Amino acid sequence: MLVLVQGFHSIEEYMGEIWVDFPPARFLCSLVSDDPLTGFLIINIGLFGFGLWCWLFPVRGQYYYAQSLVWFWIALGLINGMGHTLWSIIQRAYTPGLWTAPILFLIATVLIRKQLNANSNVQQGA
Repeated sequence: MLVLVQGFHSIEEYMGEIWVDFPPARFLCSLVSDDPLTGFLIINIGLFGFGLWCWLFPVRGQYYYAQSLVWFWIALGLINGMGHTLWSIIQRAYTPGLWTAPILFLIATVLIRKQLNANSNVQQGA
């Protein structure tokens, strides 16, 4: 679910041209391409593809490193959720990504609980 919402989040950022107004996004995009739009597309399509791969193979296959990947996605959801909200508060206006950011934060929070419960169940069974 987190990867799917991240995809919608990227679409919202694209529609709002986040690379134009948000210096960190502009910086990240410039690391990938001289054209900020191209950089944005490469990063976000790559991120979504990576997310799908994480879910389809390591997570569903319960690979030994799947938990690390889940924690990466949790961190990304929390950072996005808080970052976009704070940016909008500072701007006192809508900023690209604001509508989907709280959903990312909520899903990441739910995943934290699931991860911690799963870890405590594993430890109790040992």
